[in-house]
Amino acid sequence: MDIKASIAETKREFEASFASGVFYDRQTQNSEHLEKIQEFINIRDGMNILDLGTGSGYLTFPIAGRNPGCTVTGLDIVSNTLEVNREKAAAERLENLSFVSYDGIDFPFESGTFDLIFTRYSLHHFPDIGQSIGEVSRVLKPGGMFFISDPCPNDCDTGRFVDDYMRMKKDGHIKFYTKDEWLSLCGQHGLKYADGFDSSLRFPRKKELSPGYEDILRRHDKAVIESYDFAETDTELYITERVNNILFVKEQT
Repeated sequence: MDIKASIAETKREFEASFASGVFYDRQTQNSEHLEKIQEFINIRDGMNILDLGTGSGYLTFPIAGRNPGCTVTGLDIVSNTLEVNREKAAAERLENLSFVSYDGIDFPFESGTFDLIFTRYSLHHFPDIGQSIGEVSRVLKPGGMFFISDPCPNDCDTGRFVDDYMRMKKDGHIKFYTKDEWLSLCGQHGLKYADGFDSSLRFPRKKELSPGYEDILRRHDKAVIESYDFAETDTELYITERVNNILFVKEQT
């Protein structure tokens, strides 16, 4: 895999998605899930917090607003979108919130910088996931927390229909990881499982932007496709994805 090419593709497509706004928001936003995450994460006054893959700041803005005693940073490759975020933060007078762009590989922070790192619906786009989890561990303080929220394949989906389906949009989707895969990946970098919960995401997709979907449906087992509650209308496709929400703690050195 050409990692830099994958990152460039992801950046290009997400800049366009964030600029278009409404339909992408339908795909990813869920107020109930947003509230659940904020209740689940134990944020304390004085924390230094990083949102990895912040995008349009869907999670970053409410966390910064609710926790004025914390310093919150949004990190992403989408530089144009981050500039829009900065203007919004200034307009809302969120002086504890900033946004930083990076190359998608090395985090531009010193080791042991953050008390909490969270990421929502982004890690399946990271082409070198081991490197990224290593960077998470590096910039976390000992005892710091790492919260992942990301869709996962159904247990019966051994042929990874869901990954083929998600790759129809050329936005750098790599793969959805199972809970066991996250436990293994994070465990290799000194991140220990602490807690978690499950949720789901009903994901719409425009048919006109889904070339080849009929072939994908033909190539995969009907029972697997039905397990995602697949539905088709005149203009849209829908699947329901399970979501892993997992909290890790960095082991003390």
